Amino acid sequence: MLSFAVGNSFFRPKTISTVVVCFLLLLTTACSQGSNSSKVQAENVSPAVTTLRIGYVGSAEPTGPLGWAKKQGILERELQKSGFQNITFARFGNGPDLNESLVAGQIDVGFLGDTPAVVLKARGIDTRLLRITQFNNTAWLVAKKNGANSLTELKGQRIATQKGSYMHRYLLGLLDQTKLAKDVKVVHLMSTEAKSALERGDIAAYATSSDMGPFLKSQGFPIIDSSADHQGLSGTSLVVATEKFLAQKPDFPQKFNTILTTSVKDLKANSEEYYKYHAQTSKYPVNIIKTSYPLNQVPEEPFPSEGVKLLEGTKNFLVAQKLAKSDFALSDWMVK
Repeated sequence: MLSFAVGNSFFRPKTISTVVVCFLLLLTTACSQGSNSSKVQAENVSPAVTTLRIGYVGSAEPTGPLGWAKKQGILERELQKSGFQNITFARFGNGPDLNESLVAGQIDVGFLGDTPAVVLKARGIDTRLLRITQFNNTAWLVAKKNGANSLTELKGQRIATQKGSYMHRYLLGLLDQTKLAKDVKVVHLMSTEAKSALERGDIAAYATSSDMGPFLKSQGFPIIDSSADHQGLSGTSLVVATEKFLAQKPDFPQKFNTILTTSVKDLKANSEEYYKYHAQTSKYPVNIIKTSYPLNQVPEEPFPSEGVKLLEGTKNFLVAQKLAKSDFALSDWMVK
């Protein structure tokens, strides 16, 4: 049986300095076992582990290999063979809120971006990396209409992004590379509020995701910069699980990866049908989805070499900027 829960994790924007934002990125995954900020109801995991609780970041139903496996019935059919009688889904507005549910024991498996996943692991939280589901995820810096046409024109102005995301890490890296970190103010803003904020002129630019960037461009908002133009600043999408869950289900990584690989092969074989589904789910036009979700960035194997290299660079950046509390070996994190 499939069920669906929604995490309520939207915040009002507030202006903070770049230094404070960097500090907040480290803190966004800090939480207590008794936190009530997520509305995902906790379920006690029994030794039998008959319910699999999956969390993902998004604004609708899951897409990608997880969403396609769910839609095609692959997920439920194969997991039932592994003894799971129920599968629940919890949607989160961003990675830090998903992290909170992982720590609180409210979900077993999380689909999220590289930055919150790495920051959580660096805090010493017992998670394991099961898979890279996409690599070279592009982040875009979009300006308001009739506003700045270059990075230098953003001096003294406000740039917004969704904190704790790979777009946030891209923005911090971009400001660091261009020596503009002290010359702009960074504002936390959820992606659902970005277009309105740009239209009102509340912000000069917004660092946004691979799909929203091309969409805003199609609406007449100019693109100032892209992570594709900077080595190491694009993102990866990951799947992690708690070690407590894996201790009870040691064969889960292999079986789950088999399911996701099957899903990837199927969506590639039926790409037009998949893109139509992705577009309907995300509410973006099909041409936008094709631009933001090229299938050559969706690997059939769990750990593609290009994705691992990009993830290693992300980890090193976060550690060097003291956004990740401690360093760790990526190979030790990855499930063999």
